[in-house]
Amino acid sequence: MTNEQSAIRTTYFSIIGNTGLALVKGLAGFFGNSYALIADAIESTTDIFSSLLVLFGLTYAKKPADDNHPYGHGKIEPLVTFLVVAFLVTSATVIAYESIENIRTPHKVPKP
Repeated sequence: MTNEQSAIRTTYFSIIGNTGLALVKGLAGFFGNSYALIADAIESTTDIFSSLLVLFGLTYAKKPADDNHPYGHGKIEPLVTFLVVAFLVTSATVIAYESIENIRTPHKVPKP
């Protein structure tokens, strides 16, 4: 198995695993009134989208050279990495903002 095949297989495993985690965390957070679990579910969801971007980059980079790309398509990998980082920074900013808003807003104690 080549490195590219191994990376693609690992990315699929990441997508499946994070989908399961996002669902479990989201449901547990909703039914358990836990903002921390809901935030963690959001983070797992962003991991799914990040993995999809990585999968796109890996499959696109495998394309052979053509007239418009005489050296191949491998340079998309740094671009995808930049997009993943931007996506994660954005999601972290949203989670931080929502967390601060929830800290400022008084809440009732959850019912047992």
